[in-house]
Amino acid sequence: MGNSGIEKSSVMSNSSPGKVRQKVKEKPGHQSTSSEPTGTIRPFARTNVVCHLLCVPDMHPFLNVAVKAARRAGQIINRAALEIDNLQVNRKGQSDYVTQVDRAAEDAIKEILMEAYPSHSILAEESGSTGADNAEFQWIIDPLDGTTNFIHGFPQYAVSIALTQNGQLVHGVIYDPMRNELFTASKGRGAFLNDRRIRVSRRDRLADSLIGTGFPYRVFDRVDNYMGAFKELTEKTAGMRRPGAASLDLAYVAAGRLDGFWEFGLAPWDMAAGTLMILEAGGFVTDLNGDGDFLKTGDVVAGAPKVHNPLLQIVQKHLTKANA
Repeated sequence: MGNSGIEKSSVMSNSSPGKVRQKVKEKPGHQSTSSEPTGTIRPFARTNVVCHLLCVPDMHPFLNVAVKAARRAGQIINRAALEIDNLQVNRKGQSDYVTQVDRAAEDAIKEILMEAYPSHSILAEESGSTGADNAEFQWIIDPLDGTTNFIHGFPQYAVSIALTQNGQLVHGVIYDPMRNELFTASKGRGAFLNDRRIRVSRRDRLADSLIGTGFPYRVFDRVDNYMGAFKELTEKTAGMRRPGAASLDLAYVAAGRLDGFWEFGLAPWDMAAGTLMILEAGGFVTDLNGDGDFLKTGDVVAGAPKVHNPLLQIVQKHLTKANA
């Protein structure tokens, strides 16, 4: 797969190029005009019907540039992963770390985005907000979501880049450099994993669902209520998972690997790209009040259509206790 985008899938013939042993008979009176030997079968590049259903459509230029930026950051992260013991790690706060890899990856992303779109503004985890406050377009960047995982060699982290237009999510990229998995979405055009369209799961019962979450690690004022929701959901679902990178958790919901996800206190860069992917994959995303203000509140509940509401009801019940 090239560094500038997503290659479209190709369906190749099972036969090897060149001659085949079985001779192909020609119709009477027909003389081949091809310079290739009789019986040669050419491989074909793609099946149009299959690609129409499954392949990623031509990317919007915004998304194409975001993919280029995410891949550049992924190269920086992968190189650094080979020398984890040499990382310079600084503590930003309680259980909140930053390395020179976070900063280098963010700088690379911003350089590519600003070169292509200098009038756009940026909201990034490490450098904050840059550009005009009233810009029509704003990029929301997490250069390395899952830094704590990364510095421990735990292979669950990603690059997350989203674009808003007048405050509305329109494009998103999440790139897992360890697995070379590229999740993309554009408003109204679906969500994709590499070159294959993805959909949320068809799970129709919370009891059969695998649910992702994230433990509080910076602010602990609602931790007791969180643990209450966690306990009830552990009893009423097929299982709970907490891998430690919210962007990937959300991408996994979009891809049907998780059936739902909830967490308190996220930043916009943790969830902007992932929430768009879930919506474009046919799922539901709300804040804890059941509204669409998750980017502002930092609280999110997401899931497959028949999983979201029962998941939200349980989380809401415990949040109400927090506000009582």
